[in-house]
Amino acid sequence: MATSLYDQSVTSYLQTLGAVAGFLKKGLAHCLETNTDPNEFVEARLYADMHPLRFQICSVAHHSLGAIDAIKAGLFLPPGQLPPHDYAALQKLVADTRETLQALTPAEINALAGADLVFQLPTLKVPFTAEGFLMSFSLPNFYFHATTAYDILRMKGVPLGKRDFLGQLRIKN
Repeated sequence: MATSLYDQSVTSYLQTLGAVAGFLKKGLAHCLETNTDPNEFVEARLYADMHPLRFQICSVAHHSLGAIDAIKAGLFLPPGQLPPHDYAALQKLVADTRETLQALTPAEINALAGADLVFQLPTLKVPFTAEGFLMSFSLPNFYFHATTAYDILRMKGVPLGKRDFLGQLRIKN
């Protein structure tokens, strides 16, 4: 059985976005239990030269819904200046991204197969097909940023395990 573009992208995004929503929720619960302001986590980073949790969560949205929107437009740009989100706004961004992705139909996404897309950097244009962009750029970046967000929360003491990262498995019915 062939795997569709929708299955490769939207269902994968939704599975991991569900996990991200879950570990952000556990992060908030941990803060309530430990009397910690969850906004202290927003600018937390693994290393000084890495971006903070706020950037990681915004990038998860940018490399999922933002990638689908870019394919539709034929152009993907790096994210611009990020707004100063607090913890609740990060949770809302994930919820809104999930809701919008859930509204997409397989037919709508599968119709994008073979579409041309340019990744535009200030001094470089990188040409892709929809599939090449999703599989070699968007999804790897999406998983990197989701993993880094998970790791930041773990570093801050949130009790997370592998199951929290996996999200809802797509088991056979």
